[in-house]
Amino acid sequence: MVQQSRPSPQSSGPTGGFSGKRVRSGPGNGSKAAAIPPPSPSRGIAPHGARERRSYAAIDLGTNNCRLLIAKPSADGFIVVDAFSRIVRLGEGLASTGRISDAAIDRAIAALSVCADKLRRRHVTLARSVATEACRRASNGTDFIQRVYRETGIALDIISAQEEARLAVLGCHALLEPGNGPALIFDIGGGSTELVLVDSNGSAGAPRIVDWVSAPWGVVSLTESEAFDHGDRDARLAAYDRMRARVSEAFAPLARRLPQGAEDIRLLGTSGTVTTLASVHLNLPRYDRQVIDGLIVPCESMRAISERLSTMTLAERQQLPCIGTERADLVVAGCAILEAILDIWPAERLGVADRGIREGILRGLMDRDGRVM
Repeated sequence: MVQQSRPSPQSSGPTGGFSGKRVRSGPGNGSKAAAIPPPSPSRGIAPHGARERRSYAAIDLGTNNCRLLIAKPSADGFIVVDAFSRIVRLGEGLASTGRISDAAIDRAIAALSVCADKLRRRHVTLARSVATEACRRASNGTDFIQRVYRETGIALDIISAQEEARLAVLGCHALLEPGNGPALIFDIGGGSTELVLVDSNGSAGAPRIVDWVSAPWGVVSLTESEAFDHGDRDARLAAYDRMRARVSEAFAPLARRLPQGAEDIRLLGTSGTVTTLASVHLNLPRYDRQVIDGLIVPCESMRAISERLSTMTLAERQQLPCIGTERADLVVAGCAILEAILDIWPAERLGVADRGIREGILRGLMDRDGRVM
């Protein structure tokens, strides 16, 4: 049986805590998961002497994707033994109805059932499963969480935007370029985007979080905010400009507080948007995580790709390798968010991370379980 960990969102310490300012931009009902009977504390505990064989798991149910990572500790971190990712579009239609649709619930539960089966087959002993913006905003978010628990045995924790940002930083900060200047780490999700200003000077572990903002615009929510004629080039460009303006307004509180004129500024992004655009930058015939994770890309190249994609028709984007039909309708919103970030943080290079919340969860679980990395 799997012991499911539900740490406090306010946790801090060597895994990185929040000490900076906070701004929560835009709507969000702050819903919390209803009380669900937790698994017995004795379940999933490995026998004495078997700790080296323990497996840990992290599930991240976002507004667009459901992702699972299963790993075992190693001398220099952890070794991934299984992974799973599926686009479920949990937040589809949420902006107009305020609810998670029945179709989206069915898609998510189907994906989580696959995750539950992997947890059993891999003999996972400690797991943490989180849900983010879609469940925070949906009026039926807690009902959905309870149904997931009944049907799959997975106890999802609806985490705050603050905890989401902290986990993303914890999971990907190792890919920050070396330097002494300030750094901005961002995570473009399906329903929200988190920007985190960090200070890594003199820090052997996770960088200190100085300031942050969570904007209620991700690739799904921003795409659904704009209705226009996709066959009309002028209409596409006008919609793109409106999306950029909408995101810029949400980022404005943080933008006014960012250090001005700083040298050696660094930028690191974790999301499907940045990994997809990095793949386009390299003209990859198919996505290759080993090539993309840790790549450093000129920001001007990412701008040029974003602008080019914004002019293309849906059919044209579908023909591009590494975009295809699943991302073609959402990638333009991601481009608008990325350009808004580059407007307020004009770094020369962008670090690309194919890691984030799941890796942050795993590091936190292993650290609390005596596996300090």
